Amino acid sequence: MNNISFGQYVPGNSWIYKMDPRSKMVFTILLIVLIFLIPDFYAMLVALGVIVLLLISTRIPILKVLKGIKGIIFLLAITAIIQLIYTKSETEAPLYTFPMSIGLFQILIIAGLILIYSLTKKYIHFKTIYLLVVLFLAFLVLWNNPFELFNWNFKLSFANWNFDIFQVGLNRVGFIMIRIILMIFITSLLTLSTMTTDINNALEWLLSPLKIFKIPVGIFSTLISLTLRFIPTLLTEARKIMNAQASRGVDFESVNIFKKIGQITSLLIPMLVISFKRAEDLSLAMEARGYIVGGERTRIDVLKFGYYDLISLIVIMAMFTAVILRMAGVY
Repeated sequence: MNNISFGQYVPGNSWIYKMDPRSKMVFTILLIVLIFLIPDFYAMLVALGVIVLLLISTRIPILKVLKGIKGIIFLLAITAIIQLIYTKSETEAPLYTFPMSIGLFQILIIAGLILIYSLTKKYIHFKTIYLLVVLFLAFLVLWNNPFELFNWNFKLSFANWNFDIFQVGLNRVGFIMIRIILMIFITSLLTLSTMTTDINNALEWLLSPLKIFKIPVGIFSTLISLTLRFIPTLLTEARKIMNAQASRGVDFESVNIFKKIGQITSLLIPMLVISFKRAEDLSLAMEARGYIVGGERTRIDVLKFGYYDLISLIVIMAMFTAVILRMAGVY
């Protein structure tokens, strides 16, 4: 839970902090659309380089942004494995072929790995990396070459197959992983450099055309901004509850499904109580400051577009032009 940086504002004074929040929100949407328009792996690499340069120029701590990636390492690994397995090419030879087999000894060794992982994971700090290491060891067990290297002639095999890796599969893996990483970078730039009040004002302005249909835009924008604001707060509270219960003997690392249900229940009940308490305190604070649901609101800070917004618009239009030319096969 501590790895999630979404919704946490980081104070700063670089160019991105001087942009209008409406521009940042629109440009974030445009950049996400641009990522899905990029046609190939090499263009995606160029986009990654551009976004990383933008990230460095904002002077936002890199570790804050990378925390968002740390939470999805396992998802990225599973995605890579699936793409490598199912992406084949009929026109090119495989880059490498892994002769695989499964038999009695492999099953026993993998069962031992699972048992060791279940007994030791509670003592490992980096659990995701530890799980990936165990999965890699399981792959080595299924791979024939290590057995042949040590002249282990195991005849009790149930199935044999070849795991082929193609260049198109590697390109596909890199393409998808970079796309996911870029989306995390872009959304993190918005939430880390924009206060929730500015996000609320920007949302209300962007959704203002819906007022024609009598939709309470102000209420929706306030709900969304409060949700973004309290994601890190509730995660922090959940971590405190888990630490307090762990000090009283609750084992959150247990593999017993019935104990897991009890642990989740013991975590959810105080989380619900804290959530309602936070909501009550927030409503009282908003009422004390004169907030009226559906009423007209005034703002201390008036949103204005500036030079940084214009420059950012020119940069994004240049990126869109480059991607469209790439899609058209101009270069």
